[in-house]
Amino acid sequence: MAIRINLDFQLLKARMSLTELASLIGITITNLSLLKNGRVKGIRFGTLNKICTVLGCQPGDILEFIPDSPEQRE
Repeated sequence: MAIRINLDFQLLKARMSLTELASLIGITITNLSLLKNGRVKGIRFGTLNKICTVLGCQPGDILEFIPDSPEQRE
């Protein structure tokens, strides 16, 4: 996958558990766990907005592009 999810680091910075975040943003712990572990193909902007609002971060703090090939690095 070319997109890395850095939710663990943001949760650590906010001193918040995955369960607490799930409760605050109104999604199931299962869905948030799937996102955290990179097992989803997409994320709704609304969900990303809620996560960033609660954690006090930017989308780029959570989503990171990792090039698969040298061509993508240019």
